[in-house]
Amino acid sequence: MEPTHQEYKYFAFISYNSKDMEWGKRIQRKLEHYRMPATLCSERGWKRKPISPIFFAPTDIQGGGLSAELQARLRASRNLIVVCSPNSAKSEWVGKEIEFFHNLGRTDHLHFFIVDGIPHSGNSDTECFNPVVKKLGIPEILGNNIHEKIYRWPWLNKERAYVQLISKLLGVEFDSIWQRHKRMLAQQLVACVIGFLCVIAALVAVWAKNQPVDVSVTLHEQLPINTVLPPLHDAVVTLHLDKEKKTDTIRSNGHCAVFANIPQRYLGKEVRVTVNCADFLTTDTTLLMSRNMKAGIKRNPAIYGNILFTLWDTRRGKPIANATVTVAGRNVQTDSRGRVRMQIPTDSQQTSYKVKFARPLYHDTVNMPCGENDVIRTDD
Repeated sequence: MEPTHQEYKYFAFISYNSKDMEWGKRIQRKLEHYRMPATLCSERGWKRKPISPIFFAPTDIQGGGLSAELQARLRASRNLIVVCSPNSAKSEWVGKEIEFFHNLGRTDHLHFFIVDGIPHSGNSDTECFNPVVKKLGIPEILGNNIHEKIYRWPWLNKERAYVQLISKLLGVEFDSIWQRHKRMLAQQLVACVIGFLCVIAALVAVWAKNQPVDVSVTLHEQLPINTVLPPLHDAVVTLHLDKEKKTDTIRSNGHCAVFANIPQRYLGKEVRVTVNCADFLTTDTTLLMSRNMKAGIKRNPAIYGNILFTLWDTRRGKPIANATVTVAGRNVQTDSRGRVRMQIPTDSQQTSYKVKFARPLYHDTVNMPCGENDVIRTDD
């Protein structure tokens, strides 16, 4: 007694030649993972993946007739799918599987999937159907041919052949699932294109992020600003990057320090910047890294603002203590050692200051910077 559909252990048995093993595996994966439309599944009581399990022997038959195990597998299979090619057409064992299945009275469930060769070519080098087909008088068979030129793209013709096979296995109208399958392929293609573009965009972003950039540092003088004093010159700017230091020199106002080939990963992160320049205080600050940075610098008020000299009486050979001296228009008293100490605010500083005293002076100018060894002499 022939088993019912529910009693078959396998939905299909794949017959193939070992040279076509990859095609056999591909067909098995396609069939077992194919998801049918939910409406058809609901109407017919199917699972979403109704074509399973598929029996796929690890190798084709080797030596002798069909083993009792393979005969049992064929009996337990509702359908027989033959992978057709010149390889299988020449295979004695593929022919035996076709003949055994035919003798079970299931010719209507015999399906041919052409992966290579030409049907009914009459040439053994190109014929894809096994001779047993003609011998058994199996009706004219076209099979599902992946090389049938329906569409411009070969991959789409392959997909059509798979869906043709699926529609025959399930007994449904081809067009009812093919149109849905094409929409699904279009969606997958769009998703692949979008995914590909996203990958390209990510790679471009990573590439751009790793491309080195040039960074410039401009110095600006903080208030108060004194235009009488010598301008900025030969300022040494150092950029501290982890364990690496990059240095450049700004020769004059209006120029900037330029640091080439800075990794982009530093952009937007805090970086330490130091500035050393004559007449200015040392700057040690943290800036947010960008292509154009600005660092503030401030004059050292001691350079041109700290006045120190000794008022000396050359005739007596000693300093003049507790005397009043006018420096830069300001009166100041010498101390017990005849020294004058005073500070000038930054905005009033000069490179030299006039000195006035009640007695004539050998020279009446204090050149800055000055210090302990500077002397203003008078001899009365």
